[in-house]
Amino acid sequence: MSDQGVGASPLRKEDDRLMRGRGQFVADIRLAGLQDVVFVRSPLAHARIAGVQVPPGHSDRVYCAQHLDGVKPVRAVSGLPGFKVSEQSVLAVGKVRHVGENVAICVAPTRAEAEDIAALVRLDLEELPVVHDMLAARESASGLLHEHWDDNVFLETQVHVNMEAVSDAAFQVTREIRTSRQCMAPMEGRGAVAYWDSRLEQLVLYTSTQIPHIVRSGLAECLGLEEGQVRVITPDVGGGFGYKGILLTEEVALGWLAMRRGHPVRWIEDRREHLTASANCREHHYHITGYADAQGRLLGLQCEATVDSGAYSSYPFSACLEAAQVASILPGPYDFAAYSCKTWSVATNKCPILPYRGVARTGVCFALELLLDDLAREAGVEPYELRLRSLVRPEQMPFDNITNKHFDSGDYPEALSQAVAAIDVTAIRARQRRGEPDGRLIGVGLAVYCEQAAHGTSVYAGWGIPMVPGHEQATARLTPDGGLELRIGAHSHGQSLETTLPQVAHEILGIDIARIRLVHGDTAYTPYSTGTWGSRCMVMSGGAVARACRTLARRLAHIGASMLQVAPEQVCVRDGLVAGPQGSVTIADVARLWYRRPQDVPPGADAGGLEVTEGYKPQRDSGTFGYGVHAVLLALDPETGDVEILDYVIVEDGGKLVNPMVVDGQIYGGTAQGIGTALYEEMAFDASGQPQASTFADYLLPGPTEVPEPRLIHMETLSPYTEFGVKGIGESGAIPPPAAIGNAINDALHPLGAQLHVSPATPRRILEAIARAQGASDIAAARAEAAARMDKEFA
Repeated sequence: MSDQGVGASPLRKEDDRLMRGRGQFVADIRLAGLQDVVFVRSPLAHARIAGVQVPPGHSDRVYCAQHLDGVKPVRAVSGLPGFKVSEQSVLAVGKVRHVGENVAICVAPTRAEAEDIAALVRLDLEELPVVHDMLAARESASGLLHEHWDDNVFLETQVHVNMEAVSDAAFQVTREIRTSRQCMAPMEGRGAVAYWDSRLEQLVLYTSTQIPHIVRSGLAECLGLEEGQVRVITPDVGGGFGYKGILLTEEVALGWLAMRRGHPVRWIEDRREHLTASANCREHHYHITGYADAQGRLLGLQCEATVDSGAYSSYPFSACLEAAQVASILPGPYDFAAYSCKTWSVATNKCPILPYRGVARTGVCFALELLLDDLAREAGVEPYELRLRSLVRPEQMPFDNITNKHFDSGDYPEALSQAVAAIDVTAIRARQRRGEPDGRLIGVGLAVYCEQAAHGTSVYAGWGIPMVPGHEQATARLTPDGGLELRIGAHSHGQSLETTLPQVAHEILGIDIARIRLVHGDTAYTPYSTGTWGSRCMVMSGGAVARACRTLARRLAHIGASMLQVAPEQVCVRDGLVAGPQGSVTIADVARLWYRRPQDVPPGADAGGLEVTEGYKPQRDSGTFGYGVHAVLLALDPETGDVEILDYVIVEDGGKLVNPMVVDGQIYGGTAQGIGTALYEEMAFDASGQPQASTFADYLLPGPTEVPEPRLIHMETLSPYTEFGVKGIGESGAIPPPAAIGNAINDALHPLGAQLHVSPATPRRILEAIARAQGASDIAAARAEAAARMDKEFA
């Protein structure tokens, strides 16, 4: 194996500039005549707009909805039956529906001046009743966010399969499980710079996005332009995680403003805007029942799930994405015969939700895996034993589960067995019986997960959303001196594509990756793509690069064979050479011949030359299924509710790993985010719809002292449908930590008779769970009772 090809771990090429502070982000863009934009945002969650008072002398620098003549609202639709369409105006019209909604634009030579003008704008708002709780929002007595709807439900879905099969189940457990809203908190917030190119009659937008081609389509639609009149450039992006996977009303506003004023304009999101106004994720509620037989094997699931989708449906994924996915992915990798799930996507007076890293899978994994632990306790078996008896087996692969998810490959029981052995459940049980010298309780928790990635046309076409992925294209172009340019429509915002895609090209052509450049993030130069989301880059863009390089290799072989005076079938392309039986020429030699000495190009050479564009779809485009198990050992202080992670084991199977070092980094980063979901991160709202966190002093993120270094074990089961057998891996680290940590907390609390079924598991919630279990009137009494019970339990 080459030290640069598929399976090798060369250092990331992009780090040379990023770690030296030489990256170029949207905030680094400086154009002549640039002015800054600040948005006046609603301080109320639900109110009618009676008027907007522009400060005297600033009428030429403040714009309201009535100025945006001809600008269409953002509409993210779905073809699923019963879906209700919301229209999100670029600037609020008639009323505001969440705190932070844009009401006016202020523009000035500097950000400080624009903020001063914004502070003088007065909003005359008539407050309306606030719909803040997603369960109450479903009730008929609730007020309406969108007056032309008959309720507050974007979409209701239902799946019902063979529930009579569990009528005589030996064990049945029902739980209410809830996940809290989160912010995505990438290192770089969102931002955009726009200007009108009068020579080309083209709107140029620099923006921090994961989906440049989709943003172009949305901008053109909202602004009434042809798509050829819009160019979207995405420079370096400091993290996305789904937060940068939508069309922003701010992007539309800046496009309009640049066309109107004739000079460049810039908006850079500050952290307060990010936390209070922009978008959230992951607010789910489950009422879920599990059924098991007398041997402790899962027989079926019944669930009602509600997702708080916020006030509007975000383009292009739409508000129904999370809840609709809940119904289809809740069964996970388990093989059982009975299933029923009903879901609601509910509108509330909160900012819209987005598909954050892991999308619905994190909430689903949390609900299902917590339920399975409780079901195992009810059946009197170790939680891992119930899972071993219930997981799909390797001999069943490929496997169509109860919702027709097509699992491509894998050995789930083996992954679980390796995790159980690595964390050493038997030794932990003995340790629990002995008790801890410091009085803390220890607990062990497991979570099995799967990650459907690289979903294709067959999946998204049925949803009827404005973005359906097709053949992913890539261009491979040799330069006259033998270098290689790769052009893709997806975008890298931490996935290391500037390293890993050259590794794919090197695997086929043998060109040193230092001589391979990746061009991406500019709709003028790159093939169309639906962008970077759903762990699709290596499967889709990697597959397209491989196809393009193989086609390029055939063209090189034809010319190189002529140079070697042998038949094309006698040569092969490898190690940067066209090699024949008696000698070889370099790829650079062939490139120089094609570009500089066309008179010597042999007859029959492909007229397309040494520039190739190829499209790619996997043999089956319903997605790959990476999977794994997270196992956690933690200590819990019943006096304070504090949790310390003592050991963390990850067993994962991502198919063929193009760069194992990069994969490790993806998993470590995702796990850190998952620990935040499990223990720290929550965007709470009060009854008036006000977000309760506006800085990182209020919104807690885990840091180095909260995130241990996991022990990572790789398995490798190739996908039968993709190039090299790769599977998507980018979200896997973030999916199971809340479930594994939640199960470990409940395992630690078990001697006290306490349970917790909400994330994050904050110290306050842990102490309240202990108090409820002890029937105590306050937490102090709960502590005393907990100590007494522990003494008895471990005597």
